[in-house]
Amino acid sequence: MAGIFWAFVKKEFFHILRDRRTLFIMLGMPFALVLLFGYAVTTDFKHASVAVFDQSRDAWSQRLVARIQAGGYFSLAAEVDDIASVERLFRQGRIKMAVVIPPHFGESLMQCERVPLQLLTDGSEPNIATTLVSYFNDISMRFLDELARANGTELQPLISLEPRMVYNPALKSVFMFVPGVIAVVLMLISAMLTSLSIAREKERGTLNLLLISPLPPLLIIIGKVLPYVLLSFFNALAIIGMGMGVFGMRMLGSWPFLLLSCLLFIVTALSLGLFISTRVQTQQTAMFASLMGLMLPTVLLSGYIFPIESMPLPLQVVSNVTPAKWFIILLKGIMLKGAGLEVLWLPVVVLCGMALFFLLISWKNFKLHVE
Repeated sequence: MAGIFWAFVKKEFFHILRDRRTLFIMLGMPFALVLLFGYAVTTDFKHASVAVFDQSRDAWSQRLVARIQAGGYFSLAAEVDDIASVERLFRQGRIKMAVVIPPHFGESLMQCERVPLQLLTDGSEPNIATTLVSYFNDISMRFLDELARANGTELQPLISLEPRMVYNPALKSVFMFVPGVIAVVLMLISAMLTSLSIAREKERGTLNLLLISPLPPLLIIIGKVLPYVLLSFFNALAIIGMGMGVFGMRMLGSWPFLLLSCLLFIVTALSLGLFISTRVQTQQTAMFASLMGLMLPTVLLSGYIFPIESMPLPLQVVSNVTPAKWFIILLKGIMLKGAGLEVLWLPVVVLCGMALFFLLISWKNFKLHVE
């Protein structure tokens, strides 16, 4: 009996070794998750894009700007000449913080007068904004310590920071999470459930029965995915309504632009679901492909929870092919910043390109399957 049992165990072991998919799940996925979580899941922030509005332009203000760049926490994105340029950079999403240095900065310090420094941060990401203010406070204190030692004077209390959070003055975290929840829900319904639905037809052998019906294949696919489009759109409206009605989230942009953006992301997610369904034969494989290829990147690499700028360069590159990243940029830009297509054209173009690319590949694969 023992010999039969161990022979059975040996057979199962070799079966696992021959099944590449099972072997990858057992051995590859743990390493992938450890690396992904280890690099992506971090609350530290590095190389945050910052703009400087230096109204003094003296030796001391230039030393402060150099100190800001030297710490590794900030990267100077632009030096502007007016506050309107700062507003434009915020709306375009090119900076996370702006530093406004008042006139006569160095002269005021030498005369032991208190100097107010204004910090403008993007409140649509409240956790990041608070962290950046804390980083800058530490940099300013070290800057004053360095100058005090060089000049033999006490300058520590002479700089006072005046932080102001634009787009989200109350620092409500819901303003950050509502766009992310919309992206996750739409990806779940549109991509994962669509791929499972068509994979289920393949697994049961009923897809071929549908293909011999009077309807052409294209109408069959549209009929399969249309309920998910309507359900996804309803869920998007419900989440936006809850965010505004229950949590007081603002809507500063255009409603038609917002609704069309949601529809565009739904089409993009559906195209991904269709692509997965044309490449797999079972629901189990479709579920695994959707979780690993869509849901994990949507949560970890979209900027929904963890800042993309803090990730290693390879993960930042991968995040650019994550549709949820561009959709979240659209939602925040429209709802919180009131931006229009002239500012948010890049996410729109990227999502349109992704949707068209995967729809064409899916149509080609499905056509070959039919033939």
